[in-house]
Amino acid sequence: MSLKKQALTGVKWTFIQQVGVQGIGFVISIILARLLTPKEFGLIGMLTVFIGIGNTLLNAGLGSSLIRTKEEELDETDYSTVFYFNFIISLIIYLILYLSAPYIALFYKQPALTSLVRWLTLILIINAFAIIQQTRLTKLMDFKTQAVVAIPALIISGLIGITMAYFGFGVWSLIAFYVGKAFFNALFLWVQSKWRPLWYFHKEKFKKHFNFGYKLSLSGLLNTVFENAYNVVIGKYFLPAQLGYFQKSKELTMYPSRTISAIMGKVTYPLFSKIQDNDTRLKNVYKKILQMNIFVLSPLLITAGVLASPLFNFLFTEKWLPAVPYFQIFIITGVLYPLHSFNLNILNVKGRSDLFLKLEIAKKLLITISIIIAINYGIFGLLWSRAAVSILIFFINTHYSGRLINYPAWEQLKDISLILLLAITVGVFVYFFDNFLSQYTKSDLIRLFSGSFFSLILYLCLSYLFKFAPLTEILNIVKTHRK
Repeated sequence: MSLKKQALTGVKWTFIQQVGVQGIGFVISIILARLLTPKEFGLIGMLTVFIGIGNTLLNAGLGSSLIRTKEEELDETDYSTVFYFNFIISLIIYLILYLSAPYIALFYKQPALTSLVRWLTLILIINAFAIIQQTRLTKLMDFKTQAVVAIPALIISGLIGITMAYFGFGVWSLIAFYVGKAFFNALFLWVQSKWRPLWYFHKEKFKKHFNFGYKLSLSGLLNTVFENAYNVVIGKYFLPAQLGYFQKSKELTMYPSRTISAIMGKVTYPLFSKIQDNDTRLKNVYKKILQMNIFVLSPLLITAGVLASPLFNFLFTEKWLPAVPYFQIFIITGVLYPLHSFNLNILNVKGRSDLFLKLEIAKKLLITISIIIAINYGIFGLLWSRAAVSILIFFINTHYSGRLINYPAWEQLKDISLILLLAITVGVFVYFFDNFLSQYTKSDLIRLFSGSFFSLILYLCLSYLFKFAPLTEILNIVKTHRK
């Protein structure tokens, strides 16, 4: 199978997996949000930093090392060595968090967190059993099996969480949902995957993967801590309900951002690895993927931001309406997400995990300074500072990755600027259209459907009229796939 055909097949199945998982997850999230309160989501939001840190330490970047290593240089002992490392580390991390649970509850002044921490962090041990299976499938670009595994796991765990929420179990419904999802995902991966670990641990192979991976792990650890720094600060100094609004807004923004980026990212990392020595080809492929991401994502998020009030009222009910301005500010971060993701992928593909780590340290220093300044201006000061930092981080990310493939920040901005301008223009028209429509109907559903349809038709027509390259590329891919 040619590289292009392999990539297209990967995109198709990753699309099915991500859209399926994110779509079903989105429906589950809506139902749970309608049954539970913002405070209960806020309590879970206080713990995301610990799960994130645990998962980062658990993998230690070794999975990325396995994916980027050429097939002829790998054997079963590589996978088995990393598997046993993951498992041992998961037990150590869980024990530390189990013993630390009362102190975490004391920090947030929420006694209920002691039990919640001890149950939620079981996810780390469960994930340790599934990381290598997932890594092998990704390296083989077998996204079909991943889709077959992820979707049923989500449906089963979602039904458990919704049932418990309906019968009044409150925050424990969310614990059951997250732990259940990890458990069924791991179980189905073991059933579907043919790989089993050998009773073998190779010290030299561990050193080889660890020497590459530990820098990524430190970078990931910094990223996780500072990505969740806002959760920690809001959970500590503001009401749990405000953290709930923050979490739900971030989650809703990141559904399309992470779905689209994950579809392309899971395929492009192994794809980029195959052409890592051809800078010209790497730049051209990267440019096309970046433009297609922004082309799809920007009108979606900007339109959602314009229609945020009917969107939140319809999906989550009136109790979540205070989250609307949070969501609208998050749009800035959501649109920039693919730019961050793919620029960092270039560093990994080029084997420059040292630069990756340096960039992460610089960015986290910037985030720390912004939080210290912004906290004096309340919750919205934190939100706006987060958006501003996201813009600055784009330029930091592209400093090295742009030089490695001769694709600097100004050129990347030039290649997406017309797409963003068109999406913003369409958003302005949708705003006036919705204001006009709201004078004649109070139905949130009618406003959402009409505004979205108007946005889609206007955006596609203008894109076709001005012959936007990403639209042409997407149409060509569809025609090629049909053949």
